[in-house]
Amino acid sequence: MTAASAKYNIKVFCRFRPVIQTETSSCNKDMATFPKDNTVIIEGTSYVFDGVFPPETYQEQVYNTCAKQIVKDVLEGCNGTIFAYGQTSSGKTHSMEGNLNDLQHMGIIPRIAKDIFNHVNDNLEFHIKVSYFEIYMEKINDLLDVTKTNLCVHEDENHVPYVKGCTERFVSSPEEITNIINEGKSKRHVAGTNMNEYSSRSHSIFQIVISQEHGDHKLSGKLYLVDLAGSEKVSKTGAVGNVLDEAKNINKSLSALCNVVSALTERAKTHIPYRDSKLTRVLQDFLGGNCRTTILICCSPSSLNKSETMYTLMFGQRAKRIKNTASINHKMTSNEWQRKYEKEKEKNNILENKIQTLEMERRNWHNGTNSPECKIGESRRKALFFSFSTDRLSHKCCSVATMAASEWPMAQTACLMAWRAKSVVWPLGQSLTSVVVPQQVSLLLESMLGNSDTMLTQLGHLQTESESTKTEVQKFLQALEELMVSYDQKNQNGEENSLINNKQLTEQLRNKMASLMDLEVEFAQIHEVISQQRKHISDMLNRQMKDLNKFNTILVNGEITLMEEMSGAIEELTVVQQNNHKIESEVKSMVEHCGQQENMQLECNNNMEETRQNLPSCSMPDAISQEVDH
Repeated sequence: MTAASAKYNIKVFCRFRPVIQTETSSCNKDMATFPKDNTVIIEGTSYVFDGVFPPETYQEQVYNTCAKQIVKDVLEGCNGTIFAYGQTSSGKTHSMEGNLNDLQHMGIIPRIAKDIFNHVNDNLEFHIKVSYFEIYMEKINDLLDVTKTNLCVHEDENHVPYVKGCTERFVSSPEEITNIINEGKSKRHVAGTNMNEYSSRSHSIFQIVISQEHGDHKLSGKLYLVDLAGSEKVSKTGAVGNVLDEAKNINKSLSALCNVVSALTERAKTHIPYRDSKLTRVLQDFLGGNCRTTILICCSPSSLNKSETMYTLMFGQRAKRIKNTASINHKMTSNEWQRKYEKEKEKNNILENKIQTLEMERRNWHNGTNSPECKIGESRRKALFFSFSTDRLSHKCCSVATMAASEWPMAQTACLMAWRAKSVVWPLGQSLTSVVVPQQVSLLLESMLGNSDTMLTQLGHLQTESESTKTEVQKFLQALEELMVSYDQKNQNGEENSLINNKQLTEQLRNKMASLMDLEVEFAQIHEVISQQRKHISDMLNRQMKDLNKFNTILVNGEITLMEEMSGAIEELTVVQQNNHKIESEVKSMVEHCGQQENMQLECNNNMEETRQNLPSCSMPDAISQEVDH
């Protein structure tokens, strides 16, 4: 649903590129002058736009002037588009894309990607998705999925055209958008001509859809960034073969675009030829529809391209007169639908009560019941001097007071009929005009007829309002049904995701249990090795102590008499001390290793305990939990 809308003119900006190498000849001259920021003069003729960019203008200046405001409008819930128009080799692709990886020379599209994420508010829930397709030889091809070719253009519930089946990808950063642009750009059709080494042979459209939600507040905006292929003169481009066929289709689609612009600016035209081309069909909502549109016309300053430049400037002047109707795309939430439903239901009940009251008054009036609304005073009734019989109306003078109560409603009806049909002949041959009717009776009958017509008019209005209310209720019920279907789908997706997460957690738990078992086995092996090493060390120490005791006994008893034997014993003692030091260092390292293994076992036990505590929150199926327990 959309909020209140307003009309405004399409904005048109003009950019001139610098002179290129192929234009540096003796007969070439710069024919454009720029007296003001919004004016360009070519051979004495002034062309005024919303802004004019000379050749030395930087990319950032172009973006700040042309595109920065449209990004804000899209984030506020409006639709927006920017497309570049001009002859081949006039700088359209450079203005729209530029160098994607250079902060200074990047074009409008990558700068928009950065700007969008700079405006993202953490308090709002944003969903940003993009799509990228081209119109080549009057066929729509998906640039993100080469298998999707010759796509069709359909209309949504608001009669807005869209490309059905085009790939849509959700993004969360400017880098992802840049990668998608590079991916699609590599699949776009290009060819070399005499005027441009990499000439675009198709119209490319990059679409960004931004949805934001904050409580009961939902907004959505679409941004279309269009890089049109350039118009060509075969005599200049030297196109032959397949390139020539491409040029013919490009010129044909651009001619259809010019026809649409001309039809929109001529008030006498009632038919807009949007369906003459796939390009104009896709751009239908951008030209004269619900969108904030900016056109960037790109021109060459060289006198060699004078005719093409003049034609582009005239196209921009015509397009500047197009008026679009921009409105905010506000999507009603379930709570808002509920409030509207309650309001319409209350209104419908009031109308139904009023209809019943009026219907009851009408019945009472026809039946002659003495209700406060239709009761006629006795003084007025006595002023009537007509007698009534079931077979005829006679012209006798008698008081209505003497009339039976059962005869009064029929007499009242007969009076009304007589008053409406004054030319009817009475049974006695007298016309109604000859009947003398008192002035009070005349006024009474006139007021009764006026009240009857008023009541019928009100009844018709009430029936019309009731029908419109029923239509609104039907729309609400339809929207409510769509919300229920969406809720069921989301619920089903949530259950599937929960089951997938449970399976993943179960698999992780199995892996952790397996790794824990492996660690326990490894710890038992290490503990056994350490025990064996400790036993071996104690045996070695015992042997060394026995040798030392023997050596001490020899020294005490004086059995060593030779110096050679003494020196040999000292060397042996030195070796024994060295072995003792080595054994001590090995023991220390083994003790440290044991401590590390014990800490590792403790950490594994803690992890296993945390995993067991988290198992109930995983909500595993019974079959899987039983398998894990086994």
